[in-house]
Amino acid sequence: MTIPAEPRFRHQGCVYGSDAEFLAMAVPFARDGLRRNEPVLVATTAANLELLHAVMGADVDRIAFAEPGYFGRRPTRLAGALHRYWTRHRATAPTGAVRVLGEPARTGGGSEEGAWRRIEAGFNVSLASTTIWLICPYDTRTVDAAVVADACRTHPECVVSGEVRPSALFTSPASEGAPGAAAPPGAAAELFRFEGDLVAVRRHVLDRASPLLRSEHAATMFGIAVGEAIAYLVGHGIDRAAVWVRPAAGRVVCTLHSDRPVAGPAFYGLRHATRTGASLWLTDEICEWLDISSDAAGCTIELAMPAESAAG
Repeated sequence: MTIPAEPRFRHQGCVYGSDAEFLAMAVPFARDGLRRNEPVLVATTAANLELLHAVMGADVDRIAFAEPGYFGRRPTRLAGALHRYWTRHRATAPTGAVRVLGEPARTGGGSEEGAWRRIEAGFNVSLASTTIWLICPYDTRTVDAAVVADACRTHPECVVSGEVRPSALFTSPASEGAPGAAAPPGAAAELFRFEGDLVAVRRHVLDRASPLLRSEHAATMFGIAVGEAIAYLVGHGIDRAAVWVRPAAGRVVCTLHSDRPVAGPAFYGLRHATRTGASLWLTDEICEWLDISSDAAGCTIELAMPAESAAG
């Protein structure tokens, strides 16, 4: 693998379909990092961890191994986890570089796959100031063709048979498309138009969410989460949005959609506050699910907590 003259953030995808293809990427990546005394973290499937333990020999004790859940099972957790790992370990490397082979546990589909795609695209901006060398493996035996195609669009480089190549399909984060908000309910009474009244929108959300949530405490926390999401929009100059609440797949989901996008790529979770002072950090901590997308069609925030029926 080609080593850059100066450490910088590198974001590479690797599509593999066999154990041999995985090892052809992972073994040189890990061994070269160890040779350069760079911290190496491998978080991948249990089967892949066993493969590496079998072939790395004495070097295996110098590698940090983790299950995919190390990075969390939600896209919003991943950038923060990577940044924290880099902050803790960069000083131990003579080059200042930290290597991560990260194959996170992906859950759900549909809008959740869209969130994974956006967070991968977002790494190219949110981690640009780091010196992480990150390889994201995609196993074609377990992920579908659409996910593989997304990987080619969100990674500037790809590792093929151990060789690094520019990705011809790479799309810059600024032009990363968003799927848009789910269609609002047919009944107009279910759709609230936020036009600057924070108290009114929070009351609307709680009136509809409280009967569906597990407890009064859950309803209070849901209201706080939605309030911060509205404040995030306001902090980015957006003072009008459509808001609706619905039960879906064992969750209570609140969607906020504005026809106006936020200025610049919509990232969150890495820091407690953005440079505008508006943050979704607390919303992310409260909710089971959080996603934000922003493009020319507007900005959509979707958040969810477990529904009352999910208790047990």
